[in-house]
Amino acid sequence: MHGLIQLSWWGYVILALALTQVTILGVTIFLHRCQAHRALDLHPIVSHFFRLWLWLTTGMETRQWAAVHRKHHAKVETVDDPHSPVVKGIWKVLFQGTELYRKESRNSETSQKYGEGTPDDWLERHLYARHSAKGIFVTLAIQLILFGPIGLTIWAVQMMWIPFFAAGVINGVGHHVGYRNFECPDASTNIFPIAFFIGGEELHNNHHTYATSAKFSVKWWEFDMGWQVIRLLQLFGLAKPKRIPPKEHLLPGKATVDADTLTAVFTNRFQVMARYSREVIAPVIREERHRASETGRSMLRRVRTLLVRESALTNNDQNQQQLANVLTQFGSINVVYQFRLKLQEIWAKSAASQKELVESLQEWCHQAEATGIESLRKFVKRLKAYVPQKV
Repeated sequence: MHGLIQLSWWGYVILALALTQVTILGVTIFLHRCQAHRALDLHPIVSHFFRLWLWLTTGMETRQWAAVHRKHHAKVETVDDPHSPVVKGIWKVLFQGTELYRKESRNSETSQKYGEGTPDDWLERHLYARHSAKGIFVTLAIQLILFGPIGLTIWAVQMMWIPFFAAGVINGVGHHVGYRNFECPDASTNIFPIAFFIGGEELHNNHHTYATSAKFSVKWWEFDMGWQVIRLLQLFGLAKPKRIPPKEHLLPGKATVDADTLTAVFTNRFQVMARYSREVIAPVIREERHRASETGRSMLRRVRTLLVRESALTNNDQNQQQLANVLTQFGSINVVYQFRLKLQEIWAKSAASQKELVESLQEWCHQAEATGIESLRKFVKRLKAYVPQKV
């Protein structure tokens, strides 16, 4: 028995991959960036297309998906996080991510608290939400008619794609292994810099750092497929990004800390801290390693991450003891580590006035320059040149 359409074996492979990529784009552009984070506006035609496509290929409800994801961000890496591998373990999230999502999606309190602002029209109430599971069987019937028995295989690939790659890989691996551009206060990682296989969701650390950004790529060598599709839609007036990650702007010759410096540093604080780790802490570690004994070099290798990572992510007795030993033995490392904490404390002063914050940053720069540490002095010189990004 054959379907209405017959392809070569590689034609079926390409078709299956193409269909899964449309589904991934529906998840990352519509559910994630548009609905959960309000990072962009989509034309009603695009929104309705993705809503229909996701009903046909996943059976997920927009309100439930957005609510579970918003709760993940609000409660990240805590016992209330619906799918944190830090709490639940990597293997549970990787292979049981769909079950974790379904469990949380049935929590009416989660939907009520975190699901506001999602579609609530006639189609949503009477079709997509009321008959959420029926769409995937409509897809099965269509593919059996079009492709015959091989349509069942194509359908099975589609049904497994989102549960494994989105619910498992992104929520699991994306909080377990990979590289980090920014030390945001959770364990998120970028799985791979060329992010096209899962629509750009591979750049998970970037996303958690700038959760309301429609663009996930930050470095010039990173590629975000979802963002490229958004730009294409924007070209035809079908999408309007609201926010993207901020960029550092410097004014050559500027050598004073003022309100503009404060605004720019606050806006770019994650880039500032990433640069501090790279341009201050890393050179000091290298200098100390050259002078240290073999035992000292071994100590430094073990604590390099601890010197730049958020303390909440490394807060156990063994890590704290290792860090304390290094800070006691290596004076210059202790100095730059303490200045890192002091710089973070400045933007934690939520109740302080702008004048007080400017004075705090001025004092930080003055004290940093007085340490005599060359890498710290260069960092301060660059920090003073910061100005707000032009609109």
